[in-house]
Amino acid sequence: MGDLKLSGNLMLGGQLQLQPSGGKVLVENLEALVENAEGTGAPPVILPPPPATPTDSGTAVKVISSFNKTVTANGKNLVTQGIVMQGNVPTWPGMMLPSIGNPAGPSVNGVKINVENDQASIFPSGGIATLTQSGQ
Repeated sequence: MGDLKLSGNLMLGGQLQLQPSGGKVLVENLEALVENAEGTGAPPVILPPPPATPTDSGTAVKVISSFNKTVTANGKNLVTQGIVMQGNVPTWPGMMLPSIGNPAGPSVNGVKINVENDQASIFPSGGIATLTQSGQ
């Protein structure tokens, strides 16, 4: 089983289907995030206000939509920023931040591909979530 390793100033565009032979798509030796990548975030915003508990106290975070809809890894869209949701029942919206694990490497249509351990900002709380599972 082989991984597909992308590195350097590689600029992907158009409709492209990446098919590693049984492995994963790696960007600068880190797994590229795809839609449904998962991680955890800071505790959510407290609604209703204290002393009540949050409506949804879950810290699980999942990428629900990538801004890239043209380049796929094993049939799933690669994440180049996008929308995330936090909670046991996805309740709290947020957004993937620009990649910190891939600051100068491969991109899709000029936006760097997000990789494992990249972060998202959860809007209601302002908390940061770290995506630790690529979803591949």
